[in-house]
Amino acid sequence: MTQTPEKTKQKNLTFFIIAGEESGDIHGSRLILAIKKKYSDCKFIGHGGNKMVEQGLKILEHINNLSMVGFSEVIKHLPYMKRVMGQTIKIIKEINPSRIILIDYPGFNLRLIKRISSLNIPITYFILPQVWAWKESRIKVLRDFVDQSLSIFPFEQGWFKHRGVNVRFVGHPFAELDPPKISRDNFFRKHKFLPDKPLLVLLPGSRQQEIDQHWKIFLITVQLLRLSTPELQVVVGKAPSATLSPLPDNIYVEENTITALHYGNVALIASGTATLEAAVMNIPMVVCYRMSFFSWFLIKKLSKVSFASIVNLIGKKEIVPEFLQNEMTSENLYKALRLLLNDSEKRNSMYTGFSEVRKVLGKPGAYIRSAEAILKEHL
Repeated sequence: MTQTPEKTKQKNLTFFIIAGEESGDIHGSRLILAIKKKYSDCKFIGHGGNKMVEQGLKILEHINNLSMVGFSEVIKHLPYMKRVMGQTIKIIKEINPSRIILIDYPGFNLRLIKRISSLNIPITYFILPQVWAWKESRIKVLRDFVDQSLSIFPFEQGWFKHRGVNVRFVGHPFAELDPPKISRDNFFRKHKFLPDKPLLVLLPGSRQQEIDQHWKIFLITVQLLRLSTPELQVVVGKAPSATLSPLPDNIYVEENTITALHYGNVALIASGTATLEAAVMNIPMVVCYRMSFFSWFLIKKLSKVSFASIVNLIGKKEIVPEFLQNEMTSENLYKALRLLLNDSEKRNSMYTGFSEVRKVLGKPGAYIRSAEAILKEHL
């Protein structure tokens, strides 16, 4: 365990911060903002995305180059990731930051922690690896080398503490989702939607590899739905850097996925953080995911949980239907979505489950509480 710094006033704090995915960029940008609100005399350097740069991050590697899905994809880019790891360690040694802040992205971050443990730089891990779901042996790194673990799920606190990790539950960031910046009328006008017709939201994933696995199945699903529901309107949420090909004229693009979810009636979502966003916004959904055979084989072998979506994991039961790997067919997705569109009892059952999930996310203020916990160690 590295030594906690003395709690004397230290000016010009420098934080080395790492996020490796789009969701991490969002969380990282808001954490940076919260820290700067509490203490302005600090600098941020590290890996992240455009949103973190907007908040003042001096960026070294962009998430577009870091975000990968599955074991085969990681192996393919292993030489590049080794170079990034080496450069990261070199810069950390050169600047000797006040603290290292790691956000999710366990494949890289856990390896980094072991490589820099001898430097005695305090480490905060915000949004912990889901070691309770698979590869529990990774908990040794958190227990032995991480000074401060900030958890966003209430059930994690007891689980990690029981295993010797210095953990604090700060609440979930989604307990304070920002409302859309565009009104319902303007959103529908922007996409030429009719407000009295059903709107399906497609979220095929935040990473290009995910989108490539899912998109064609999504398109066939939409075609089937439109045969039974001709008036169906469809919007797809995607990151600005993502490519959707082909993109039919009657599927509209919304780069702000929160806005798309807020005004949708039902959603088809690739398993990930977006499922929890949809639950918070009370939109009925069908969850799906597909990956390479090798990645799927390893996950099935190593996983200790019964569900893929965080909504079902938090609820400890199937609140939303999941179609994974070979079960993710356009026919299965079509049947499940048609049921949601036409069966109010099915939707009401989901609403009840979503309400239970929202209750356990904690109170708003996760970023501020995290910022306070981090700064408390230096001021």
